[in-house]
Amino acid sequence: MLALAVSGVLVVGACGGGGEEAGGSGDAAAAGNSTGPITYVQGKDNSGIVQPAIDKWNAEHPDQKVTLKEQTDQADQQHDDLVQNFQAENADYDVVSVDNIWTSEFAAKGWLQPLTGEYELDQSALLEPTVNAETYNDTLYAAPTTSDGGLLYYRKDLVPTPPTSWEEMMGMCDIATQNGMDCYAGQYAQYEGLTVNVAEAINTAGGSILSEDGKTATLDTPEAKAGLDALVKGFQDGSIPKQATTYQEEQGRQSFQDGKLLFLRNWPYVYSLAKTDGSSTVKDTFGVAPLPGSGDGQPGASSLGGHAAGISVYSDHKKTAFEFLKFLQSEEIQRDWLTQGSAAPVLEALYDDPALVEQFPYLPQLKTSISNAVPRPVTPFYPAVTKAIQDNAFSALSGSKPTDTALADMQAAVQNAIGGK
Repeated sequence: MLALAVSGVLVVGACGGGGEEAGGSGDAAAAGNSTGPITYVQGKDNSGIVQPAIDKWNAEHPDQKVTLKEQTDQADQQHDDLVQNFQAENADYDVVSVDNIWTSEFAAKGWLQPLTGEYELDQSALLEPTVNAETYNDTLYAAPTTSDGGLLYYRKDLVPTPPTSWEEMMGMCDIATQNGMDCYAGQYAQYEGLTVNVAEAINTAGGSILSEDGKTATLDTPEAKAGLDALVKGFQDGSIPKQATTYQEEQGRQSFQDGKLLFLRNWPYVYSLAKTDGSSTVKDTFGVAPLPGSGDGQPGASSLGGHAAGISVYSDHKKTAFEFLKFLQSEEIQRDWLTQGSAAPVLEALYDDPALVEQFPYLPQLKTSISNAVPRPVTPFYPAVTKAIQDNAFSALSGSKPTDTALADMQAAVQNAIGGK
C-alpha cells in the first residue's frame, strides 16, 4: 500500500469500483437540508489528531455533535465500506473521508453532495492542486482536508547542492559509486506507489496519462515515452538498483536511513523518522528538495496525495455536515493537524508561517511539490486505470517488455479501462 504522511501514516491504495455518469443531483442531494447530530467516517486515526478536533467542535455545537466512526487502516477496506454504505442509501454516514483518487468515482455514482449553491465553499486560500483533485466535471464534490507531495531526500554531505533535473541527478551517480552506495530509488514494486512514480516521470517529461476530460488515454506520445524511458534506463544502467522493483515506501526509507542510497523519492513522513529513528545513520547528513524536473528550470511534477471530506447525499443533516467541512478546513484545525500529527495542510499560508517552518523545515519544499503536483488520473474508473499502469510499467522496469511495447499496451489497457471494458 502507498503510505502517506496524512494522519501519522495513512495508507492509500488502488481499490475496486467504477462509475459512469456524474451524479449527486435529484432527490437525495436535495433532501436532508437540516441541522443535527452527524457521523464522520474515516480510516483509523493513527496519529490521534481527529478526535481532539471533533471534541472542539462538539464543545461549540452541543446540539450538532459529531461522532467519529473509525474504519480499518486498510484503504481497500475503507473504500469498500463506503461503497456498501452508499449502495444501501444509508443515512448513517454523514461526512466521509475520501482519498482523492476516489472522489470522481463517488461523484459519478451520485453519492457525494455537490459543493455548489448553498453548499459552496470558498477554496481561494487553498493550494490549487488540492482543489483540482476533488473536482469532477467542473464541480467540487469534496473539501480537501490534508495533502501530500513527493520530495527528494539527498545526502547533503556528499551533494551540497541538490539536483534540479533528472539528467543532473543521474550525472551525480558516480558520487554514489565512489561511496559504495546505490544512486536513486523510489517506489517501484507492483502496487499503487508504482502508479505514483510512473505518473510523476511522465508528467515531469511533459506527458500525461489521460486527456483533460478524462475520456482519452494519452500515453502514445514522445513525452510519455521520455518519462518511462528515464526510469527504464535508470534500471538498465544501475543508477536505480534492481531490488528497487520490490520497494514500497518503507523499504526505500530504510535503505536511505542505512546510508545505502544517495537519493530517495519519498513522502514527507520520512523526514521526522530519518531524524529521530535510532537506527538512522543519516540524521545529520540529509537534506530535502523538490523532485527534479526535466531541465526546463521547473521542479518535477509530483503526484498529489491527500484526503478530503465529502457529504453523503443520503445525510439527514447536510447543513451541519457542511459547517463541519468548513471547520475541518479552518486555520485552527489545519494548524493543529500539522503540529500534532505532521499532516500536510491544504491552506497555502501555513507553508510560509515562520514558526511552522522552524518546526518543520521541509515545508517550503513541500509547498513547491504540492503547488506543482498533478492529481493521479481523475476518472471514475481509477481502479482499472491504475492496474493497467502498474502491470505494464512493471514489465518495462523489470525488463520483460521494451518501453515501446509497454507503453502501447498501457495505452490500450487504459483506454479500455475508461471505456468500462
